[in-house]
Amino acid sequence: MRIGVIGAAGKIGQMRVATILAEPKAELAAVMDMTMEKAREHAHGAPAFTDLAEFLSVPMDGVVISTPAHVREPLCLAAFEKGLHVLSEKPLHHTVEGSRRILAAAKAAGRHLGAGFNMRYYPAFAYVKDVMESGRIGEIDHIRVYGGHEGLPKFAFDWEYKSEISGGGALWDVGIHMTDMARHLLGEITEVYGVATEKVWKVKGSEDNALAIFKSPSGVPAIYQATWTDWKGYKSAVEVYGSHGVVRGAYAPMENMLITMEKPGGTTTTVKKRYLDIQIREKLKSWKTTALASFQEELAEFIALTEGRAGLRIADGHAALRAVEVAAAVAESSRTGQPVQLENLGAMVL
Repeated sequence: MRIGVIGAAGKIGQMRVATILAEPKAELAAVMDMTMEKAREHAHGAPAFTDLAEFLSVPMDGVVISTPAHVREPLCLAAFEKGLHVLSEKPLHHTVEGSRRILAAAKAAGRHLGAGFNMRYYPAFAYVKDVMESGRIGEIDHIRVYGGHEGLPKFAFDWEYKSEISGGGALWDVGIHMTDMARHLLGEITEVYGVATEKVWKVKGSEDNALAIFKSPSGVPAIYQATWTDWKGYKSAVEVYGSHGVVRGAYAPMENMLITMEKPGGTTTTVKKRYLDIQIREKLKSWKTTALASFQEELAEFIALTEGRAGLRIADGHAALRAVEVAAAVAESSRTGQPVQLENLGAMVL
């Protein structure tokens, strides 16, 4: 599969390029960035461009778009118009309306839209999903989802946290991954009730904290928090409670805990996974090594998605849209004090 990359010089874009170069079923077709100097620096011999029309004139099958959300819509629309599949970073767009237009363009073109929710591939979270589906913890009762860090000191650019270009605050940043994780585990989110506050960093429209309850179509709830006030540092965690146990996954560090019992209240068996190899690798090198490994798996599944394979972990266009819709719904619920109902999208089918 010949794949181009838009935004190749950014921190994430560089890793996206690296995964294409390492993937046996992919070829780097071209790169595009804001300056020719940056584009050429990260092209690895592929054609480099600053002009979108020239970039899209290169024969390719798909494009990875690794840019800030507020500039992504015209890039996605142009790619779909050329008949290309798209793997986009998250959030899909900084507005619900823009996200819906991107999804509609993908469907009109009959092309796949993949969303960059790479945390689905982190071993700790993949383990949680697999344990749930195995039935080992019985009937699912509820889920807890958490994502947070210490806020504005983590950001290098204002487009990462100013709502008019980012979409919002913690919900749209660290929280967007965990919103997707909640849907990934629940199967769908069709009801949202939440509260969002701006009491700490006081950036208008960019919430410091968002607390919510999501519900699946069958009524299974997820308790959710996204925060920019976790003074301990970055943390993401999920817990799934069932009639016969609980499974927990967290990062960083990467870890799991599984508690199972034959019957409620019975004798428990506990399994813990520490992933010392990942912890040591990150200590010696960087967290980027873990992200890069997840991007590699995601790329392989993006290619498989375009080949028509089913049963994949990758987030599709409906997942991309729903994460944005949920973020907007929490803000709306916080304003009105009422729950927000959402359509059951299910999986994206071309």
